Amino acid sequence: MNKRLMLPGALVLSGLVLRFFFTGVGYIAYAMFFAAALIAIMRFCKRAWIKRTVCILTALGLVYLIAIEVPIVGAASGDGDREYDYIIVLGAAVHGDTPSLSLVERMSAARDYMQTHPQTIAIVSGGQGSDENISEAEAMTAWLTDKGIDKSRIIAEDKATSTLENLENSFNIIRQRGDDPNDSCAVVTSEYHIYRAKLLAQSLDVSVGSVAAHTTYLPIMVNYFIREAFGVTYQLVFC
Repeated sequence: MNKRLMLPGALVLSGLVLRFFFTGVGYIAYAMFFAAALIAIMRFCKRAWIKRTVCILTALGLVYLIAIEVPIVGAASGDGDREYDYIIVLGAAVHGDTPSLSLVERMSAARDYMQTHPQTIAIVSGGQGSDENISEAEAMTAWLTDKGIDKSRIIAEDKATSTLENLENSFNIIRQRGDDPNDSCAVVTSEYHIYRAKLLAQSLDVSVGSVAAHTTYLPIMVNYFIREAFGVTYQLVFC
């Protein structure tokens, strides 16, 4: 094999392995594909103007990525151990009847918070996907009650199919109870998701706090921080 092909070839092969044999690292795989393409262009393209254009566009893309990641990373630690009347636990995938790792991490953060703040009410929000036997809200209710949280402190919102609907429906529940979500409300979600969740809440004219659920595996966390850059960009441009 041509030695100049070894590095891009290795990146492509590694990316394919990550993409098709591991879950939760798809964006890292795409980054490897991009790096392989960039190296191949630099090594094999004969036209200097193409190389310059690719370098400029790549540099601009990296600058933008860093700029958009700054607030995402900055929000990732949450708002500290403040007292909230309500926490909204944002749903994540359920595989059949089994909560995904991301959902377990969010529920664990909610449980820990509720154990130290016994007056807080949790709204668990998430509908039922086509590959889910139960709604995300039902899965969260069962998990939290099994971990010792009194069911009277849990309100299930089982219609939402997106983060925006999670928030909108949950805010409506709070209002129906005679309270204002602007007064004392926080979202519980994965650390990489906090910034976008707050942006979505602001689009509904509600300012919320946050409780961070920490992602167990570093590669998965890195992957989702990369993904959030695209999610936040979409939110800023189209919403």
